[in-house]
Amino acid sequence: MVDERPIGVFDSGLGGLTVLRALVDLVPHESTLYFGDTGRFPYGPKPADEVLKYALEIADLLADRGVKLFVVACNSATAVALEALQDRYDVPIIGVVEPGIRAAAATTRTGRVGAIGTVGTIASGAYQQAARAAGIELTCAACPGFVEFVEAGDIDSDQMRVLAERLLAPLRAAAIDTLVLGCTHYPLLARTIGDVMGRDVVLVSSADETAFEARRMLGDVTTGRTQPVVHDFITSGDAETFRHLGARFLGPEVEFVEAWQWS
Repeated sequence: MVDERPIGVFDSGLGGLTVLRALVDLVPHESTLYFGDTGRFPYGPKPADEVLKYALEIADLLADRGVKLFVVACNSATAVALEALQDRYDVPIIGVVEPGIRAAAATTRTGRVGAIGTVGTIASGAYQQAARAAGIELTCAACPGFVEFVEAGDIDSDQMRVLAERLLAPLRAAAIDTLVLGCTHYPLLARTIGDVMGRDVVLVSSADETAFEARRMLGDVTTGRTQPVVHDFITSGDAETFRHLGARFLGPEVEFVEAWQWS
């Protein structure tokens, strides 16, 4: 029997829609339920115990809605909460750190890989630990401000370009040949990041690789549904803002957005 329950995806805001876009494209026969915690955004600068609390609260909500698989589409939450979530729930749970590093290890020609993320993600050491396990040399850089530009809908302004040139300078100096976009917001900035890093540096999206991991876990069942595929959205912030920007970044799947208030 086909399991028609939705895939649950959550992020601090809109960035996880890059994972959702990849999921919708890779497994079009699956329904999804996305939670964007824009009311408590951003996660990157927040203490780890606070991010853990938020992740558990969102996962409880999605579990109550009957999801069959969790995708933690937030690097900050993956870094501090993945193990706790895996201990708490019986359904499969996927983060975004290890899939990105595995893809970078398979891509690099020189073994010199870079990773960019929020302050919290880089400080957690999650990417550094995954890189050691994969046997690659990793240079990391925190990119404060990138997420805020994306959430404001600004992905290609002159100000964004100037910030990128400053924050990515250490990675250019390290002569990396592969760069992991270690935040699900960052693929939306891929054109600017690619321009700054140069054409010889391959950008690896943790969003795409996480979607591939989810597809592997789900298997190859593509027929037998009795209910239509639906994509539902919940946000703890302003629902209309989420709908407008979500439709811009994801596409026509974003129609109705449910507003959620934390008690």
